[in-house]
Parts: sequence; C-alpha cells; structure tokens
Amino acid sequence: MAVQSMAQTPDEAVRDVHAAEARFALENTLTRWLIGIAMVALSIGILLGIFQGFEHAGLDLYRFIRPAIKDYYQGLSLHGVLNALVWTTFFIVGFFTLAITRSLDRPLSHPWLNVVGFVLMVTGLVLTAYPLWWNLATVLYTFYPPMQADWTFYVGLTLIVVGSWFAGYGFFATLIRWRKENPGKRTPFIALTANITMAMWQLATLGVAAEMLTQLIPWSLGLIEGVDPLLARTYFWFTGHPLVYFWLLPAYISWYAMVPKQAGGKLFSENLGRLVFWLFLLLSTPVGFHHQYTDPGIPTGWKFLHAILTYGVAFPSFITAFTVCASLELGGRARGGKGWFGWIRRLPWNDPSYTAQNLAMILFAFGGISGITNASYNVNLAIHNTTWVPGHFHLTVGAAVTLTFFGIAYWMVPKLSGRQLFGRRTALVQAWTWFFGMLLFANAFHLLGLRFGVPRRTMLGAAPYRDPAWTPFLMESLVGVILLTISATLFFYVILMTVLAGKKLTKPVEMPVAQALDQDKIPAWLDSWKPWVWGAIFLIILAYGPILYQFISEMQPTSPGFRVW
Repeated sequence: MAVQSMAQTPDEAVRDVHAAEARFALENTLTRWLIGIAMVALSIGILLGIFQGFEHAGLDLYRFIRPAIKDYYQGLSLHGVLNALVWTTFFIVGFFTLAITRSLDRPLSHPWLNVVGFVLMVTGLVLTAYPLWWNLATVLYTFYPPMQADWTFYVGLTLIVVGSWFAGYGFFATLIRWRKENPGKRTPFIALTANITMAMWQLATLGVAAEMLTQLIPWSLGLIEGVDPLLARTYFWFTGHPLVYFWLLPAYISWYAMVPKQAGGKLFSENLGRLVFWLFLLLSTPVGFHHQYTDPGIPTGWKFLHAILTYGVAFPSFITAFTVCASLELGGRARGGKGWFGWIRRLPWNDPSYTAQNLAMILFAFGGISGITNASYNVNLAIHNTTWVPGHFHLTVGAAVTLTFFGIAYWMVPKLSGRQLFGRRTALVQAWTWFFGMLLFANAFHLLGLRFGVPRRTMLGAAPYRDPAWTPFLMESLVGVILLTISATLFFYVILMTVLAGKKLTKPVEMPVAQALDQDKIPAWLDSWKPWVWGAIFLIILAYGPILYQFISEMQPTSPGFRVW
C-alpha cells in the first residue's frame, strides 16, 4: 500500500511533464517562429517550382502572376533561394533549438545568443527578399559573378549565415555548460551530433563569408570595380558542397536517433552513428573542386585530390545505410516480423511521421548514387551543366531532406501547438504522393541530362533547340510535378488544420529518442572534440590553403558586373 501511495496518478504525471516543458518557454517560442518562417518560405518556393515544372512542359503559368514575377529567371532565383537556403536554414536552426535542449534536458545557457541569431536571420531574410521580389537579383541561388545582384541581396544572405552562427554559438555554450555540470558523462547522441553539424557549418561557411566580404559586397556597392570570377567560384564551392551536408545531417540525426524509436526498436550502434558524424566533420568541406572540374585555372592535381576526398565522404553514408536499416529491422522484429523481409511489413507504415522519413531514406539511396556519379571526372564532364544535376539535387534536398523535415514536423508541430495531428490519413497520402512525384520528376531529369545533354537553368519550354525526343521525359516530369503539387497542398493543409483546428492533446508529445544497443560502451575518443576539429582544420588547409594562396596572390579583379535579364 505504501508503494501504491507513492505512485503518480496519470494527471500528476501530465502536470509534471507540463512543468518540465515550462522551462523551455523561450526555446519553444524561438522554434515556433523559425519553423513558421521556414514553412512560409517553402510554400512560396514550391509554388514557383511548380510554375517551372509546367514551363518545361510548354505550359506557361507565369502569365497568371505577372507583373509580380516578371520572368522565369526571377522565379527560378526565388525558388532556389527560398527552398535551398531559407527553408532549410530556418528549419534546421528551429529543430536544433528544440532537439538540443531536450536532449540535454536543460534550457539554453546563453539564450541571448540565439535571440540575436534569430533577429539577424529575419533581418537578413527581409533584405534578401527585397531584391528578389523586385527582380534585382536574378542570379540564381549560386549567385555566380560576373552576374551581379543588388547589394541588399548579398548583405541579406550574409546576415542569415551570421545569424545561424550566433545560434550555433548558443548551442555550443549550452553543451559546454552541460559538460561542466556532468563531468565524466557521455554527451547524449542528439545533442552531440547536432552540435557537430553546427561546427561543420561554422567551418564550411568561411568560404562564402570570404567571398561576400572581400568581393561581392564591396563590388555591388561600387567600392571596387571588378571581381575575379574564378576566385569567387572557389570561395562559393568551399561552402556550396558542405551546404548539402548541413541540410542532410539533421535528417541523419532523426534517422539514427528518432525513427528507430518510432519504429519500436533501438539504435543498432551509437558508436557507428557518432563515428559517421565525426567523419562528416572531417570530410565535408575539402571537396569543392569536384564542382569545378570544367573550370580553367585549377590544376588537375588539386581536382584529383578533391575527387578522392569526395569519394571518401560517401563512406559515412554507406555506414548510415547499414546502421539505420539494422535499427529498423530491430523495430520490425520487435513488432513480430519474421523471415528475411517480413519485418518490413511490421514497421509502423500507418504513422505519417515514420512513413515520410522512411520514404525519404529510399529516395536518398538513388540521390546518393547519382551524387557519387557527379564525383567522377569523366562522367561529370558529360552531365555537369545538364538536367542531371537538378535531378540529383531534388533527390537530396527536395526528397531526402525535405520529406524527412515533413516527417519531423508531423510530431514537432503537435508538440509545439499542443494539438493532435490533423488528418493522419491525409498526411500519409501526402508522404506517398511526394515520394512518387519526386521519383518521376528526378528520373526524367536524370535521363534528359544523361541521354540528351539537356541544359539546366534554362527555359526548356521556350528553347528553340528543343528536340521532340525530349517530350516523353518532360511529360514524365510534368506528372511528377502534378503529384508534388498535390502533396505540397496536402502538407500545408495538414499543418494549418493541426494548428487551427486540431484537438487539444490529452498529454504532451515527447520528442522520440531511441535507446542504443551499445549506449553503455561508448569510448572516450567518440566523445572528444579536439582531434576531430583539428583534423578537419588540417584537411581544409591541405585541400584549399596552397591553391587559395595562389589565387589570391595572382588575383585579377577585372570583371565588371552584368545584369543579363
């Protein structure tokens, strides 16, 4: 009887959870704003992407929104910046604000850093939106000089990056405080890997920071007369390829540490998961020259070095494929699955959060294969500036990342809003239509680029060189775009109805955290920052130091700016 009197009633347990959540009021507010802004940016970016997909099939929908969007290339620039830069960065910072603090079970130690970061990001977004909306920055999201945008575009993007740095500083400070308060304890997996991701981002964005501060901003303000395009492109790809891993690693965090919990199993190996993230910190940045195989002025030896490192960065993804599949198998077998493949049917396919992320993993397998192909010098020469590249790009950021973020939103929005997910079946339909839509779209673009050399960044619907042989593949891509349109509509419908009309939760939603089979056997070297950070810095200096020194010492900032449309 004494034991029974000490046990909590369900109501008392709920009150305790609410009291614990009250500690995170600021973190929840920041997360709501960041996720909300991310979704608004995504909605606009997807709409313009739909218009592009129809244009490629010869159906010009832009005429319905003129003069708001004056031409195809303005829409393409908005689509790229809003989807690839704004949607991802705001969502990741918001997701990490919630995930790190819950993983460590403590609020942010220096919340003013994260508040300043949020203000800088929003200010940067407003500045960036002005030239994009008024057609003063039709330079696409890669913003290659000598194409020139208004100075507000460059300053705005810089502020978004600097804001994300401040958010990272807040996360680092919180982790340092936790480690001081818990000497000898291993850092929780989610908190560790999220901070590794932000550390990689801090290193990788040094390239674009140098490009902005030494070339593009002074150039756009008229302080210098010209730029050196080769140096600017090299700075950009210093950041441009690691940017892919900044998008992808938050998805990996969910696949490793959250999806196995949703599947009813455990993380197969936390040691392998930690190793994967440390390898990404080492290898993500010194790979940029594989985007510049066709650029003159870069010695072949340096391109070869970056090719080798690019193949190396695929290795942690192979480990991830094995580890995550093994974790899911544990969950399927715990649910009663038998035989070699029977466990797959036992996985929670009726859970839209799980299903969206599992489908994202499948699409990423195809995206990863096409990415390895891009690293090959000979094949890259054939597909470099063709539709193969956006086909690959949409399988990574458009599928693996975005569909995973949809799945995360399906538990995170109810947690933040205090309301049940509205329309679980609708959310399931949304995940499957996105899967098939992206599969058709990306397959068509891969084949158009590989078989016909169809150029990317181009109004294919109006191209005078358009070949009738392209038509079946463009129609396939159009079917994919239609499915993606349906899927995006369903996603925003589910999210809006959850916030506005969802039933109130009877108990708070917990962040899913999977236990690991080897969580008590984590060696110290997988929880130590110094060797990995110094190793990453060494590889960056090795891969970029000599060639950047040469480019800077021989710099010829003679190219004026051009606005070609």
